[in-house]
Amino acid sequence: MSAPALSTLRLERDGELVSVVLERPRVHDAFDDVMIAEITEVFGRLASDAAARVVVLRSTGKHFCAGADLNWMRRVAEASEQENRADASALEHMFRTIARCPKPVVARVQGAALGGGAGLVAAADIAIASTAASFGFTEARLGILPAVIAPYVVRKVGQGPAQALFLTGSRFGASRALQLGLVHQVVEPDQLDEATAQTVGELLQCSPEAQARIKALLPRVANLTLQEASAHTTAEIASARASEQAKLGMAAFLAKKKPPWVAE
Repeated sequence: MSAPALSTLRLERDGELVSVVLERPRVHDAFDDVMIAEITEVFGRLASDAAARVVVLRSTGKHFCAGADLNWMRRVAEASEQENRADASALEHMFRTIARCPKPVVARVQGAALGGGAGLVAAADIAIASTAASFGFTEARLGILPAVIAPYVVRKVGQGPAQALFLTGSRFGASRALQLGLVHQVVEPDQLDEATAQTVGELLQCSPEAQARIKALLPRVANLTLQEASAHTTAEIASARASEQAKLGMAAFLAKKKPPWVAE
């Protein structure tokens, strides 16, 4: 059965790379309930797509994502608490589906990434931003709070910086985002595609099984003491060393050949 048609996104495939493109440029790629559902559905499918090795999350138009669509915000402002709980649950599920995708997710950020748009950046594994990009967790200025995205932002930048950014709602540039750890590389606008492609190329050099296991391991050990983490880490490395991909990778390394997951 073919996948349902998408109205707010576009998927582009280039070999083992899949680009998920936000495609609502008239509203600065802001999301509404339809886009939230489509992003969740797409990343859910990509999680089990053996042909997809790396996912790039990007957008059309001047900005990466302006957060919530104004018309959607008007609707939820008039909704009951129960209806808002359902909307919030769907939003949380979207971010969690992105963060838990076993494939590396790279955010390509141009222009503004505000509110939930900055949350998308935080949910990605790696973010590459243009020097023209800007960021902000502006929810408090609207009388709300960045609750759903908070775990992803805190995981990237730490509680202290997140608290200051959330409380002030201030906007900040790409260099500050790099300093905080929200993004991992900042380049000139005309170098954004090249930098993204270079990162994708580096990701494709690595074992997809190892990458999936790394993504699963880090949340489990992030808040444990060294002693508490030891049971997880020793079991993981022992299991990984015994895996077929590890045997093939080590054999290729010793023979000075490319491992089987690297295209010739």
